[in-house]
Amino acid sequence: MFGLFKKKSEKEVLQEKYQKLMKEAHALSTTNRKQSDEKVFEAEEIMKQLERLD
Repeated sequence: MFGLFKKKSEKEVLQEKYQKLMKEAHALSTTNRKQSDEKVFEAEEIMKQLERLD
């Protein structure tokens, strides 16, 4: 109950963004390769930020 209003850490937020971008990239990989590559690039940038946090 007390964890209901707990804010997510920056690391958790970045991990969620990374997973979302990778899902979008996978879905786009069959229809639009260029957009898929852009999503993968964005996800890689987020991974770099995650590595800096550790």
